[in-house]
Amino acid sequence: MFFALSALWFIRTSKHILFWIYFWQLKDYHIGRFLDHFKTHKGKKLILSPMQLFKVFVVGFFILTPNFFSGFLPLILFYAYLFETILFLTQTLRKRTKTPVFTKKAIFLSLLLLFMSAFLTAALNYYNKNIFWLSFYLLLFDILLPLIISFVILFFQPLTVLIRNNTLKRATKKIENLKLKSNKPLVIGITGSYGKTSTKEFLAEILSAKFKVLKTKKHQNSEIGIAKCILNDLTDAHDIFIVEVGAYDKGKVREVCLMIKPKIGIVTGVNEQHLSLFGSMEKLLSAEGGGELAEILPKNGILVLNGDNKYCIGLAKQVNNAPEKIYTTNKNIIDSEIWTEEAEAAENFVSFVAMNKSRELGHFQVNVLGKQNIQNLLAAILVARELGMSFQQIIEASKNIKEEQAGMTLKKGRHGINIIDSSYSSNSDGVIADLDYLNIFLKKKVIVMPCLIELGGKSSQVHKKIGMKIGAVCDMAIITTRDKFNEIKSGAVEAGMDSKKIILCDNPKEISTIITISCVNGDAVLLEGRVPSNLINLLTA
Repeated sequence: MFFALSALWFIRTSKHILFWIYFWQLKDYHIGRFLDHFKTHKGKKLILSPMQLFKVFVVGFFILTPNFFSGFLPLILFYAYLFETILFLTQTLRKRTKTPVFTKKAIFLSLLLLFMSAFLTAALNYYNKNIFWLSFYLLLFDILLPLIISFVILFFQPLTVLIRNNTLKRATKKIENLKLKSNKPLVIGITGSYGKTSTKEFLAEILSAKFKVLKTKKHQNSEIGIAKCILNDLTDAHDIFIVEVGAYDKGKVREVCLMIKPKIGIVTGVNEQHLSLFGSMEKLLSAEGGGELAEILPKNGILVLNGDNKYCIGLAKQVNNAPEKIYTTNKNIIDSEIWTEEAEAAENFVSFVAMNKSRELGHFQVNVLGKQNIQNLLAAILVARELGMSFQQIIEASKNIKEEQAGMTLKKGRHGINIIDSSYSSNSDGVIADLDYLNIFLKKKVIVMPCLIELGGKSSQVHKKIGMKIGAVCDMAIITTRDKFNEIKSGAVEAGMDSKKIILCDNPKEISTIITISCVNGDAVLLEGRVPSNLINLLTA
């Protein structure tokens, strides 16, 4: 019984170790993002799951009545851990287990925690021959495991910071040496609350027609990810280095910009996303709002701003070093360097006429989804023009842009249903824009989305606004998280939607069934944000 109980405990504990490291990694080892998650319904379920509450009850009952309960404890735990082990192995076979990306840090933490767990079971078996107390200690460690893993991760953070700082210094030195050697690469920094990745992808595709371009990879927008990109990928052959800069703290954008020293900065758009992490709109505007990027740009640099965004317009009024260049879809809002006319969005492309102050113009038709991408394309077109590309060269290069580079794709689902996959990421402006695209479809329209996170005190207001837009566009809404479901429902009903058509459901099979029953050929379903991972496969298989 000793061995069987310990073995089962170690197997299920291994699963939880990998999960919690995955979860910390998902939150970029950022304590603010980690803690903020537990304000959500899903976060609360992580620590208040039925199994966890059952184990806490068992520990409490054992402490209060050790003599009465001790005879049952090993047997109860054996079956509990057997159940969890079978569940773990089943999920592993179905490839549904959540494990971290095995970076050096994740491997170190995983091996250390697995060793600690193995050492604990061995020590308990060696020094404690009473199976009842062995069961109690294993159960206590099990309950405290999230705290223990978090403590270990935070304990090694100072070492991580030292390694990180050394990596940043080496990356700074490398890019400085490259610039001294060949006066290149020219660095373009892109920040903002939304639109960063799409703008980076569009710009890299267009500039690659004339220059040797390196861009940061899909998830490389943190200071350490950017530094690793410099150290591993940047060479003296690259003319241009395009860097997407994300941030969750004030000062982080400045830190990246001091390392890469951009000559051109782009602020794609700013909203309340991550407000809870920054703590105030002032701090948010300083970082991903572009304030720190603007301050670092040289006097002969260029600051490119989204004139359709009120926060970017506010930044334009404060800039006093690098000259700003503004792009907008509506030239009547603010004096712009480049703007659009005759803009329209179809199911499979966007088209528009881009015109600049010199009265040059170009007619673009780009295979991306959603009118919101015209803003991101304009930013890329403006920068390409500043770097000497003609409108005709840009038009030809933009023909190579693919749907997936815009973060949203259109797929044919089962029974001819149109599946719009915008599950890469989500923010309030993005949801509204994606709903505008969904509205292009003429038949039934459905949205599946979770509530948004990290919005701080603006969360209820933002979700009410999203609900009103859903009510104006959709025939049905399936919300996959509980946190602000009532606010979304209230907004949708206020906009005229039937309350019975607003459904709370997080089970992918049930969602798939609802959609399959409710929709027919030609209907459209928008998957917005982090929907259940296998839902796309269920709808398109």
